[in-house]
Amino acid sequence: MDAAGCVGRVDVAGAGPGELRAAIGRHAERVVGELSPSDGETLRAVWFDAGPDTPGRLLLVAHHLVVDGVSWRILVPDLAAAWQAAASGAEPALEPVGTPWRRWAQWLGELSAQPARAAQAAWWADQLRDEDTQVTAARRDPAVDTMGTQSALAVTLPEDVTERLLTAVPAAARCGVEDVFLTAFALAVADWRRRRGLGAGTAVLVDVERHGRQIPPDHDLDVSRTVGWFTSLAPVRLDLGPVSWGQVFNSPGALHKALSRVKETLREMPDEGVGYGLLRHLNPRTRDELAAYQQPQFGFNYLGRTAVADASADDDWSMSADGEVLRELGGGDPQMPAPHAVSLNVVVEDGPAGPRLIANWTWPRRLLEPDELQRLADGWFHALTALADHAAEEQPTGLTPSDLSLIDLELDDLGVLETEWRKTQ
Repeated sequence: MDAAGCVGRVDVAGAGPGELRAAIGRHAERVVGELSPSDGETLRAVWFDAGPDTPGRLLLVAHHLVVDGVSWRILVPDLAAAWQAAASGAEPALEPVGTPWRRWAQWLGELSAQPARAAQAAWWADQLRDEDTQVTAARRDPAVDTMGTQSALAVTLPEDVTERLLTAVPAAARCGVEDVFLTAFALAVADWRRRRGLGAGTAVLVDVERHGRQIPPDHDLDVSRTVGWFTSLAPVRLDLGPVSWGQVFNSPGALHKALSRVKETLREMPDEGVGYGLLRHLNPRTRDELAAYQQPQFGFNYLGRTAVADASADDDWSMSADGEVLRELGGGDPQMPAPHAVSLNVVVEDGPAGPRLIANWTWPRRLLEPDELQRLADGWFHALTALADHAAEEQPTGLTPSDLSLIDLELDDLGVLETEWRKTQ
């Protein structure tokens, strides 16, 4: 590996903001085209040198085969620490890696063959068994609907609403941020289908992508500092029950019931979803069975939070706001099949004014008109805002079965107990 061959320098001294962004975009497109995993070319670094008195920009480009979102949270601090050591004349010394990616990949193969894992296939089949309501004019064709034929829409939620979604709502419902996002997603999709005359069903089948570093408690692997492409993709049917769009804005109780249903469904997911891919692709006894089912039309991925530097901040290693220009490059080989009819990738950027949620929607343009997707995007933001407003009302929320680890109750059973308890007060 020739490290020097992976690094380039571009002189941007005296360049204005527009010129700098243009240079970043131009060279990013060039180095992305240079990546070739089959030739071992998976990394490029470009230093945009603004001179000795002006902060420059460092562009790092890595192929997805060797890096994921969590990996960047390992790589960037390591790079900063190594740079600091080298700048002070010391030898860089980084923390060791617990489990190499190669060992992790071998372990996944071993895990997929375990009888306990194969027994989970029935749960995944139940998620996929019911026919999914068609949401586009035509079905997705992997040969036609490729990454190169996709349209994209990026929309941003205001900081005040984002802040409440990240703090007040999860605290009130004793749940995670992903539960909140997926509840709003299921509400928006159900209403979107109803308005387009595609039925009034409340169940939404969606592929949920997660970081994929989940490890069962009986294993001693440590991937907290392992760089590589970890991911898990699992289908889950989110059934909100009898909740109407009107109730979303007028009934905090209905919103809480919808959130509780989604929360409990996600808690029931075996091994947080990491097992589905093992059974779908690696286990010879279950892969054909699961492959026979129609795959979800929707994909959802929450990428977590990332810090964006203030333009006036004195911080050498923060995410630059100029990175927004990279979104125009898209992602994936243009010939690769689009994974879903509608994909939603969510990231929260922590900026000087507070956190803001950015929703990146993509879809094959043959399947949906832009205004149709815009209505879905608007509906998701409306549902998120309703959840945030509900938390601000400080309405008390009840327990759900996953909050009670010492007893085995269904959600409906717990509701009956709470009703009877209130009668005694």
